[in-house]
Amino acid sequence: MSGLKKRNSNSSADREEDKQVTERMLTPSSGVEKGDPRETGAPVCDGKSPNNAAGGEDGVVLKRTITLLNGVAIIVGTIIGSGIFVTPTGVVKEAGSVGLSLIVWAVCGVFSTVGALCYAELGTTITKSGGDYAYILEVYGSLPAFLKLWIELLIIRPSSQYIVAYVFATYLLKPIFPVCPVPEEGAKLVACLCILLLTFVNCYSVKAATRVQDFFAAAKLLALLLIIIIGFIKIGQGETDGLLPENSFEGSKYEFGSIGLALYSGLFAYGGWNYLNFVTEEMIEPYKNLPRAIIISLPIVTVVYVLTNLAYFTTLSPEQMLGSEAVAVDFGNKHLGPMAWIIPVFVGLSCFGSVNGSLFTSSRLFFVGSREGHLPSLLSMIHPSLLTPLPSLIFTCLMTLLYAFSNDIFSVINFFSFFNWLCIAMAIVGMMWLRYKKPELERPIKVNILLPVSFVLACLFLIIVSFWKTPKECAIGFGIIATGVPVYLIGVWWKTKPQWLQDGIFSTTALCQKMMEVVPQES
Repeated sequence: MSGLKKRNSNSSADREEDKQVTERMLTPSSGVEKGDPRETGAPVCDGKSPNNAAGGEDGVVLKRTITLLNGVAIIVGTIIGSGIFVTPTGVVKEAGSVGLSLIVWAVCGVFSTVGALCYAELGTTITKSGGDYAYILEVYGSLPAFLKLWIELLIIRPSSQYIVAYVFATYLLKPIFPVCPVPEEGAKLVACLCILLLTFVNCYSVKAATRVQDFFAAAKLLALLLIIIIGFIKIGQGETDGLLPENSFEGSKYEFGSIGLALYSGLFAYGGWNYLNFVTEEMIEPYKNLPRAIIISLPIVTVVYVLTNLAYFTTLSPEQMLGSEAVAVDFGNKHLGPMAWIIPVFVGLSCFGSVNGSLFTSSRLFFVGSREGHLPSLLSMIHPSLLTPLPSLIFTCLMTLLYAFSNDIFSVINFFSFFNWLCIAMAIVGMMWLRYKKPELERPIKVNILLPVSFVLACLFLIIVSFWKTPKECAIGFGIIATGVPVYLIGVWWKTKPQWLQDGIFSTTALCQKMMEVVPQES
């Protein structure tokens, strides 16, 4: 025992040693000397690093496991949510006729495809995950990127995820309440259980999450294919005079504002075409698979959306569609007889898959935001054996569950109708700026300059329409965005925080890290 001394747990030396161990837990491996057994950033227990057991030779990082098929499923599964089944009426309400509605749906699909192609160039030039946030950070700097992250974190991501989960719960419970409305409390409970279940799946395994996405993307395409086939059968039977060219444009509204709002409604249904850019770092061969997934997915969604609406119009007039609470369900009730229950089931499956895709990509957005120093460092940590961003997934889940206490979510979302297109336009203007300022950057894909220019002009048109039609809501939205400025100044810009505050943040992060058993991503 001559070489050993009894430790005194109350000694200052031991406290300093414990603090150093905790610091090593919170520090990525790049800050540790090479050869140190704690190089992984996690505390050493019995000489076996959990990173080596689970992470393989590459250590603790988010692995490249997303294949081309997974990428297609993420885009298709995120775009096709509940809207095309439940309320595809926003377009026909503003367009006024069958023919103009179908043209608007097709134009919106082409528009989304052009935007996605521009994002393919962005995603292969700036190869970070994080989508719009990462591109705005690269081009415009820290504050604009933080404000984008702030609104995504506070409102857009959690509220949209909760709404789709609530629609899922409503359709799941409807067979139990066939002749009366589904109780709101019951729907909220099932929506929260849906979010918790999918968070667990995403925390457990990236492969499990992508398999869920693949399955539910296929299920919703199958449901829409069933509707399209019925529509073509109706056309073949010749009972569709309203679709004839001489009749299909009756009642069309060609006013500037009506066309703008019709495009807004259609483009909202295509929302999610840029979500694959949020997980670029986890894609296998992103230079090849990112653009391929986009080129495959957007035409599929566009054709499916146009043909689905065409099928609806074979059975329902524009007036009947506007009066319907769930268009696909009414369509199924008229054609499927005792098998009409299939459509509500598929609507529920569609919503379930959309929530999964949104949770998956939202957690990566917050992960990247933390890695860039805009969110607490805990959110950029990874579980060393599961290799999933556990803290950011749990954070996304909690933020989403908070919206179960809100009674008027849609009014909140309406405040930011312009914000999405503003950020997308900024990102694509940044792409053109990078072409001029940094021509030496590797660009595996380089789209014709007319595409980004025309897309940005179209985005400006949508922003102008938004301010013109809903000026009050846009002003409130700007006010909420401005609340992110003091948060940025205190949380990010202020580097000389008091020692007691730094110690408190440090201790809280270390405690949460130990509870979740997570470590920083290795550089």
